[in-house]
Amino acid sequence: MTAESALDERLSDAIGASMPGLSERLAHDPQAHLDVIRQVAAARDHVDSLLQSSVGAARSAGHSWEAIGSTLGMTRQAAQQRFGKGTPESGSAAAAQPETRRLTLLTSLNEMDILNRAGRYGWHSVGFGPLYHTVQRDTVQWEHLRVLAFDPGRAALTAQGWQQVGSLWFPWAYYARPTGEPALDGPGEGLEFAAR
Repeated sequence: MTAESALDERLSDAIGASMPGLSERLAHDPQAHLDVIRQVAAARDHVDSLLQSSVGAARSAGHSWEAIGSTLGMTRQAAQQRFGKGTPESGSAAAAQPETRRLTLLTSLNEMDILNRAGRYGWHSVGFGPLYHTVQRDTVQWEHLRVLAFDPGRAALTAQGWQQVGSLWFPWAYYARPTGEPALDGPGEGLEFAAR
């Protein structure tokens, strides 16, 4: 079985599993066919969102628009026009937040080191996008975690005190939790947390 056919099979299984009794309904209920269309359209929207997140994560990992376009079978310009409009910040609270800053030039290779260093000074991620995390200051230290979005262990993280940051940034999911230790005195306005 090819990777493509395995993916087709899993997607079909997932859509079918999300609609209990579908097999029986398709045999005698014409409305079931419209329900399938509705569910497949919802799945397409979700996959489009995952694709947008995947492209953002690839950019954060340092890949060029040329490489992304080539992977998608389109030109660099087409890829940048479709996916480069910027992703709205994920998980930002609507209300004004005290001492909120943006850590920029973060990549998938350095972001966890920088976030965890910032966390010792009370800064914790409340949102993210391509090459940045928005952090908010607290009086206690925070730790950060990045896991694969499809990791089955994600379900247990909440019970361990982890709070999901924003929504998925496929293939990643981000979490933060307070340690209870007082935040260290230090970086404020400048937030100098260069990767070492």
